[in-house]
Amino acid sequence: MTDDATRASSASAVIEGEPEARAENTPIARSLEAILMVADEPQSLVSLATAVGAPVPAVRQTIEALVADFDGETGGPRRGFELREVGGGWRFYVREELDPVVRDFVLTQNPTKLSQAALETLAVIAYKQPITRSSIAQIRAVNVDSVVRTLLGRGLITESFTDSETGAINYETTELLLIHLGINSLDELPLISPLLSDGSGGFDDGI
Repeated sequence: MTDDATRASSASAVIEGEPEARAENTPIARSLEAILMVADEPQSLVSLATAVGAPVPAVRQTIEALVADFDGETGGPRRGFELREVGGGWRFYVREELDPVVRDFVLTQNPTKLSQAALETLAVIAYKQPITRSSIAQIRAVNVDSVVRTLLGRGLITESFTDSETGAINYETTELLLIHLGINSLDELPLISPLLSDGSGGFDDGI
């Protein structure tokens, strides 16, 4: 049986509710898990359905089954992560009660000093917040996924809100950054324009 045929058979079984094809234990479910594991932004049901080549109703039912499975509602253990719907899309998150454990791990596993790339990305967020990952990447002209994850892990930035139309997460700096910089508010950040070669462009005038 081909991969497409397998997916179609699994989708049919999910929709029809065949007992031998539990939604959280099908090829569709495994594919969705793999995609969501590497996704940095919430994924809509339509985009997920397109990615795995399955009908949207089948994907919706599979997602619901995965949520129940990760929550321990199907007889298995409650996982340390959860599948959460945010801004019209789905994404893996660490469970809130485990945030301190993950934060401590990240802080102990990573050196105290930030890399140049992290400092540049942090500066972009500080001056342009709230700002999406794609906008940061556009300004820096490089992929910033890993750097953003590092800054999140350090507690220097946080997810501010999710755009209801695009599903893009907007980031902003935290109080911890102010503490490290020794300032009371972002208004005390120095102007960028005087530091540029022509003394005119930059973050200050919205460019």
